[in-house]
Amino acid sequence: MFFERDLYTDLLAWQQGKYRKPLIVQGARQTGKTSLIRHFGKTQFANMAYFNFDERPELNQIFKQTKQVERLLHNLSIIHGRKIDATDTLIFFDEIQECEEALNALKYFSENAPEYAIIAAGSLLGISLGTHKSFPVGKVEFLKLYPLTFSEFLKAKNPRLAAYLNTINPFEPLLDAVFNECLDDFKTYMLCGGMPEPALRMVETMDMFEISKSLHQIHAAYALDFSKHAEKTEAIRINYVWDAIPSQLAKENKKFIYQTIRQGARAREYENALIWLEQAGLIYRVPLCKKPEFPLSFYSDLSAFKIYMLDIGLLRYQTKLDPLLFKEGNRLFTEFKGALTENYILQSLTAQFDSSFSYWTSDSIAEIDFLLQYRDKILPIEVKSGESIRSKSLAYYAKQYNPVLKIRYSLKNLEANADTLNIPIFLADHTKRFIDILLV
Repeated sequence: MFFERDLYTDLLAWQQGKYRKPLIVQGARQTGKTSLIRHFGKTQFANMAYFNFDERPELNQIFKQTKQVERLLHNLSIIHGRKIDATDTLIFFDEIQECEEALNALKYFSENAPEYAIIAAGSLLGISLGTHKSFPVGKVEFLKLYPLTFSEFLKAKNPRLAAYLNTINPFEPLLDAVFNECLDDFKTYMLCGGMPEPALRMVETMDMFEISKSLHQIHAAYALDFSKHAEKTEAIRINYVWDAIPSQLAKENKKFIYQTIRQGARAREYENALIWLEQAGLIYRVPLCKKPEFPLSFYSDLSAFKIYMLDIGLLRYQTKLDPLLFKEGNRLFTEFKGALTENYILQSLTAQFDSSFSYWTSDSIAEIDFLLQYRDKILPIEVKSGESIRSKSLAYYAKQYNPVLKIRYSLKNLEANADTLNIPIFLADHTKRFIDILLV
C-alpha cells in the first residue's frame, strides 16, 4: 500500500513548470521522501535514474573529478546502465548530503542543462544546507515533506470518510454518526502518528506491538543521527534537549525552561542543540509575540519560546502513554495537560500554512496558544483538549485586539458564527479551507 501524499500535486506543478530548476525535497528522516519521489518517478516518467550517495559512496568520486555537466551525465549514464535522456528520465539524487560536490553540481545542471528533471533529497539535509560552504543559491527550488497528516492517513484507512470530509463547509455541523467515526479514526492516528511506517502498520494490522516497535526504531535512528552528525559534546546536549521535550510540554505553562533539561543548564550551552534539532526538522520552536501586529516576526521575543515535536506519534511514544488510553473516553487528548492535542494542532497547521507561528500572553491574565499571520490578518488560535470551550483568554484577547476571526479547536462539533470558528480537533487539516470560505 502507498499513502497518497498532498505534496504529489506540488511535484506535478514543478515538473510542468516553465522555469523548472533542480528540486530539493526537504524533510526529517522517515517522513517518506524516498518513497514519494520514487513513486512520482515511476508514474510520471518513462525512466528514473536513481543514485543513492549513502549506499554507493563511490558516486562521490564522479562529482569530485569534474563539474562539466556533459561528463557528469556520461559517467552517471554508465552507472545507470543506459543513456540518461532529458526527454523521459527523472534523475533522483538520494542522500545527497553525503556528497557536497553533488549538491553544488545542481548549480551547473540548472545553468547548463535545465532540460533535465532532477530531484535531490536526503536525511538531515537541513543540517547540510546550514553548513554548506558553496550552496547553489538561486539555482534550485525547494519543497518540504512533513509527516503524514491525518487527512492523508484517513485516505488510506477510511477513503469514503476522507472524501466526504473534503466536501463539508464550516457552517454545517457533522452528523453524530460521522463525528464519532472521525473521532475513532483520529484516535488510531494519535497512537501511530504520521511517520509512514508505523502508520502503515496501523492501517494494515492494528498491531500495537508492531507499531511501537516501528516507533522505537525511528526514535533510535534519530539518537544515532545525533552522535553521527554532531560533535560528541554537542550530541550529548542534543539528546538532553530531545529527551526533555515531553516534560516541557507537560507543564501548565509550556514555555521552554532550560533548567528542566538538567540542573544548572544555561541558554548559551544549549542554543546550538536547539538549532541543530530545528535544522534537522525534528522540532518546531514557537516564540512569544509581544504585540500581535504586522509582521509578527518583528515582535517576537526570541528568548521566550515553546518547543514541539515534529510528530504526534513520536511524542506519544516518548511520553510512554499506553495505547490502552484509546479505550478510556477522551483521556488520550487530555493527558499531559493536553500536550498531545496542542502538538498535533501545530503539526497540522505547519503543513498547511507557509508561515511561522507565535504565542501570546498578557502576564498571568491570558495566553493564546498560537497566532497565525495569514494574508492581511492575524488570527488567534486556542486549543482545547476536551469538550469545554469556555475561554477567558480568547475573550480577553478579542476585547484587546478585535480580530476578524477567532479559531478554537476542541471536541465540540463544527460551528462558525460571526467571529468565531470552532473546529473539531480531527478536522484541523481543513483549517485553511475553512478560513478561505469564511474570509471571502
